[in-house]
Amino acid sequence: MGIVAGLDSSPDFTRIVVCDTDTGAVLRQGYAPHPVETAPDGGRPSDVDPQAWLLSLGEAAGGGLLEGVQAIGVSAQQNAVVPLDAQGNTVRPALVGGDKRAQVAAADLVDALGGREAWAQAVGSVPGAAQPVTKLRWLAKNEPENALRTAVLLQAHDWLVWQLLGRPVRRTTDRGGASGTGYWSAATGGYRPDLVELALGHQAVLPEVIGPADAAGTTPEGLLISAGTGETMAAAFGLGIGLGDAVVSLGASGSVMAVHPEALADQSGMITSLADATGMHLPVVTTLNAVRTLRGTAELLGLPDLESLSDLAMKSTPGAHGLVLLPYLEGERTPNLPHTAGTLAGLRRESMKPEHLARAAFEGMLCGLADALDVLRGRGVDVRRIFLLGPAAELPAVQAAAPSLFGAQVVVPQPADYAAIGAARQAAWALGVSQGTLDPRDPPAWQGAAAQVLEPGEELAVGQAVRQQFTAVREQTHPGAFQV
Repeated sequence: MGIVAGLDSSPDFTRIVVCDTDTGAVLRQGYAPHPVETAPDGGRPSDVDPQAWLLSLGEAAGGGLLEGVQAIGVSAQQNAVVPLDAQGNTVRPALVGGDKRAQVAAADLVDALGGREAWAQAVGSVPGAAQPVTKLRWLAKNEPENALRTAVLLQAHDWLVWQLLGRPVRRTTDRGGASGTGYWSAATGGYRPDLVELALGHQAVLPEVIGPADAAGTTPEGLLISAGTGETMAAAFGLGIGLGDAVVSLGASGSVMAVHPEALADQSGMITSLADATGMHLPVVTTLNAVRTLRGTAELLGLPDLESLSDLAMKSTPGAHGLVLLPYLEGERTPNLPHTAGTLAGLRRESMKPEHLARAAFEGMLCGLADALDVLRGRGVDVRRIFLLGPAAELPAVQAAAPSLFGAQVVVPQPADYAAIGAARQAAWALGVSQGTLDPRDPPAWQGAAAQVLEPGEELAVGQAVRQQFTAVREQTHPGAFQV
């Protein structure tokens, strides 16, 4: 019996959970917002002083929260780059978030290496505006003096682990975090320093990639710190997903990821080939339009919230009386249609009712995500069970349609701090390995997430007919755009 802590430093706040090492039961929790000002447009800032993460961490851990804890795991926002000089000081604030400033830099990098296929072969993904490698290119082009001073590159969780350990000479990261940088290959398990030089203009020191069950070190007080990882990998580990499982996340945009035994290189750029926190792989496919489709439809129909839209949709029937919504409101990544718009098809006098449009919005969103699932299935990824995450997963219209449209069992976990729980589970694993009680190949078997389980059942045939209706409209409107 012992206790460990998991720390999740997200873009907006720090959450800490203290868990029992054997069962994973959450014993105590802490929370604190990051002391970060909003951007002029009201959104998240693109530059953040990393000290804000430490201040938030200290506040969340107040009141003796970590008393008796033997090990800590760190999960943190992905895509944040902390550039350090040769003395270990920050050259400038961390570059975080989606960072639309870097869109031109992303296109530059794609061309500089010889196109999308060259990047997919090199590191398993095509650079986007958010990725660290792209932010380095932006830095070199827009702040050349800061780029020249940059000697060491860390991500958010690397930097926090390094701070907790007292800023030792050795700096570490894990496979999961490294796989999102754009200069580490999940397929080879190695860095591509040439891509750092291509982006930044010169080489930089990169953190050592340690194994999933390895310890990054021990604090001056004797507390073991595990490898840490990115939020996506930590949440997957906290949920306890394994082979045969996929996770569909419903945010404004959507993402589909699944556990797979090997890295997938995809020249189309639809698949981002990440590593997970266990030694496996985590291919991800994203859609630009998920809950934003629902919000737009609710506004169009004059409804106050998504619950009202869901209630209205439930008054319709599967197939929405032939109404089909291609939900490409912001353009789309899956399929790759960056400059397109949404399409509403199948308008007939009998289908022109609010409830049918509401139903078509839910079905269009879920069919778009089912397309993303098919990209993975088309590459041999086994998907038998789908975890559905995000507040919209609780909506009755989503739960009614998802199992039959996805063609699989759907699990809706109860809301919890899964990234923090995953970080704690990693800490328990590293602690057990260091004590000789756990195998470095097998993580601790913690209790699974409490969840609702939904089966396709007799609705499967109906759901697949709705998918065919969606596919027919997509192919007619955008012939050949979607190829699995």
